[in-house]
Amino acid sequence: MSASATAECTIRGHERSGGSGEAASTLAGVIDVRLLRTDLPGVRAAIARRGSPELVVQVDEAAALDGRLREVTSSRDDTRRQVNELSKQVGRLRRDGASDEAERLMAESRDLGQTEAALADEAAALEAELRQLLLRIPNLPSEQAPDGLSDADNPIVKGPINLPDAYPEHQRVPHWEAATALGILDNERAAKISGAMFTMPRGLGATLSRALCQLALDRNADAFEEIRPPTLVTTATLTATGQLPKFADDSYLIERDDLWCIPTAEVPLTSLAAGEILDEEDLPVRMMASTACYRREAGSAGRDTRGMLRSHEFDKVEVVAYATPEQAPAMLDELIARAESTIAALGLPYRIIEICTADLGQSHHRSFDIEVYAPGVHAWLEVSSISWFSDYQARRADVRYRPLGEKGTAIVHTLNGSALAVPRVWAAVIENNRQADGSIALPEVLWPYLRGHREVPVPAA
Repeated sequence: MSASATAECTIRGHERSGGSGEAASTLAGVIDVRLLRTDLPGVRAAIARRGSPELVVQVDEAAALDGRLREVTSSRDDTRRQVNELSKQVGRLRRDGASDEAERLMAESRDLGQTEAALADEAAALEAELRQLLLRIPNLPSEQAPDGLSDADNPIVKGPINLPDAYPEHQRVPHWEAATALGILDNERAAKISGAMFTMPRGLGATLSRALCQLALDRNADAFEEIRPPTLVTTATLTATGQLPKFADDSYLIERDDLWCIPTAEVPLTSLAAGEILDEEDLPVRMMASTACYRREAGSAGRDTRGMLRSHEFDKVEVVAYATPEQAPAMLDELIARAESTIAALGLPYRIIEICTADLGQSHHRSFDIEVYAPGVHAWLEVSSISWFSDYQARRADVRYRPLGEKGTAIVHTLNGSALAVPRVWAAVIENNRQADGSIALPEVLWPYLRGHREVPVPAA
């Protein structure tokens, strides 16, 4: 059975059994179904901006299913009220000695009870079908997100910065060649141990990887709580952030234990307050984590997977925030500024692009990427994605807050970003800092973490 099929079965199992997946079993756990009832044209128009007519069809199907579900639910409830009323009448008739009439009403009640049971089963089936459909409908794009048809339409909103007019030939060497020659990258042995698309920095290469993570943590420690979450999570947790069910085939599943390897620390951090109600005065909540991340890269066919460009396992520092809708835009700006400042401190050439509506991820409301230029591979490499998810993820995870001075609760907004993802930053550091003799000058901002090393020297002959 494929991972996607297993995921769907598991999600359905959680719906039936409740328990840890109970929060994911209601329609409140997906996009706000009330929007389908109150502003269907608005939802259709917003989804249409993603450039896929199939998504608009799914929205229409969901609206129709929701309408049928409400009809069946109403009929079930009306029938249940009739059964309850008949039961009361039977009791009164028996007390009055009218046993024949009581028996007649009991027979009528039994027939209605069977009708009620059938309607309840139909309602449950419709709700499950509607939920599975809603799980696949992506978030509504922000009005500020630029329209586009593909990633080619993603506009550059800042930069390029620190990009030289030209590169010398010694910096036009791919990082995997330069690093292997220096003995700081050993992907050949990584493949021997684990198979294709695994990497293994060693020596100063491993030290550089650790230093990059520590730099990112230290630069965000002024405002973000460091957490070391589990890197194996439940189906409900991976569903909350939008990876399931759509991206099941790109995730590692441990079927024996029904646990998934995280593709990013965004997954456990987003669900940290799942099923909880926060106080508005405690928002925004800022969290960060340095973890290993695991991705099957099922869609990597035809892409460059050499060196550190694309791998099944890598280290990354992630920052995540819970915020009110009013706080979210400023928090998005803050996360972008923090990620940008770290890349700038490393002295790397970079630019910032905004993701257009057709290229937005499943859960994304608005998103920006930071790319660095790597002269050895002649390419701009995405090294950080900073995103605002509105209430899409928190609705799935059931993370709420109590607005000040108001009754009831509201759904928080979630945001996250890669404070620093090691592989491509590591590659860019190697390629941009290669010296004419083949050594690597390491960025000054990393010196406190390198045990006295300031360069990767050429090995003695």
